[in-house]
Amino acid sequence: MLERKPIFPNVIELNLQAGHLIGCNVYLVFDQDEWILIDIGYQETVDEIIELIRQLDFPLAQCKMLVATHADVDHGQGLAHAKQVLKTTVAAHPKAAKLLAAGDKLQTFAEIEAQDIHLDMPPVETEHLIEEGSVLEVGRLKLEVWSTPGHADSQLAFRMGNLLFSGDNIYRDGCVGAIDAHHGSNIPAFIASLTRIRDSDVEWLLPSHGPIFRKDTALLNRTIGRLEQYQHMADFGTCAVDWPLMDEWEDEIAEGRMPQ
Repeated sequence: MLERKPIFPNVIELNLQAGHLIGCNVYLVFDQDEWILIDIGYQETVDEIIELIRQLDFPLAQCKMLVATHADVDHGQGLAHAKQVLKTTVAAHPKAAKLLAAGDKLQTFAEIEAQDIHLDMPPVETEHLIEEGSVLEVGRLKLEVWSTPGHADSQLAFRMGNLLFSGDNIYRDGCVGAIDAHHGSNIPAFIASLTRIRDSDVEWLLPSHGPIFRKDTALLNRTIGRLEQYQHMADFGTCAVDWPLMDEWEDEIAEGRMPQ
């Protein structure tokens, strides 16, 4: 058996436990023999993850559920296989559940024709529809479900004490999950989600990619400021709320102003 290496009491991050990068961050939250996984990653790594969990002496039959922060292929492609092997259930936001059940490829980034990305997205049913105010129970532990849209309209975060499993909301370098119109991204909602995280009294952020880090108000302020600018930039297409240059152009046309 392997020695367990919790990053916090009752929390193991499986990339850190394995000592090498498996994929997206996969969090095993446990109390007594009962446990859940937050995200699972790609299908090709599921068997490695399950074998690692077995070697950590967690009873596979005691997996209460597989929890999806959202439906993206790099987070949930392996859900169908893991669910079958572990004989467990899936929990996700209702909007994510629809994408997962349909095996949607466009909105989950599994199919990006322009970049020659063509990935399978095996359909999987969601037994537990969770959203703002839901509570996940693992043994005696309780995880409060936060709806944090922005990157995706189904993005969830999970609070457990002073920890926030923060999904693709923000990473240690101040970057955020991809902003893409086909993905259901919404910049004003993203700003609201980041503001909520900033103003909360959580102390640690456990993101879906990259290192775990202490909540940094200055970092969050810089990121929020950057997204506030994104709202008014043509770079972000229909995700922007306006494009001030077009108002200026309309005024210049009305005034008959010529190029200077």
